[in-house]
Amino acid sequence: MYQQEMARTGKALFFIRGTYIYTIIAISTLIAYVTRDIGPFAIMHADFAWFWVSLAVASAGAIIRVFTSGWAALGTSGRAKVAAEASELNTSGPYSLVRNPLYVGRILNFTGLAMLSGSWIFGALVFLIAILVYERISVYEEEYLKGKFGETHSEWAKDVPALLPRLTGWTKPKYPFWWKRMIWREQNKLFLLATGVFLTCFARSGFDMVVLSGPWVQAYAALICVRFALGGLKMIGFFKELS
Repeated sequence: MYQQEMARTGKALFFIRGTYIYTIIAISTLIAYVTRDIGPFAIMHADFAWFWVSLAVASAGAIIRVFTSGWAALGTSGRAKVAAEASELNTSGPYSLVRNPLYVGRILNFTGLAMLSGSWIFGALVFLIAILVYERISVYEEEYLKGKFGETHSEWAKDVPALLPRLTGWTKPKYPFWWKRMIWREQNKLFLLATGVFLTCFARSGFDMVVLSGPWVQAYAALICVRFALGGLKMIGFFKELS
């Protein structure tokens, strides 16, 4: 009964999972604007260390997603779907260490973005909520996978943890790394990571327009151009076969 309730809740959370990152970036930006602090400490060097750790955590999550999406089979681990689906069961590469590597990536990415606010309370809160949310989503997806793949799924799940990766047991990816498909699936998440860094830093300055002349702002502007270019390629069907 408890498992069924987890799956039911997970299905509802699965449907809106794409909106979480926008909420986290918005709240992080607001906190940075109100506090104007780069970190939760009284010592400047410690606050700067907090910033780089935050960026590292968020980037680690993005990197996990990049490699998972690049090695995943077609018809699996999809973007923006309203229900679970899988043409085959991913068990190699990142999936040989943890059953839900994309969700591990999201938990780290969301936590790092929250930490960029400079608040350890918000960072800890997002980390705990993300675990609760993706635990339920993973239960929902696994109920679907059990029904479709049966014993094959049971044998794989018996040795591979759901969200806490094991340190041994790596299996060579079944498929080569598909850069085009990785870009199709993860380019928006990478852009949002850069956006989170930009907005929290800009908010911390009080949205002072003077800072918009810096080279890091020019780099972000260039990234926006790349993002629009990729959007144009999507519109003409360049990524169509890689959903």
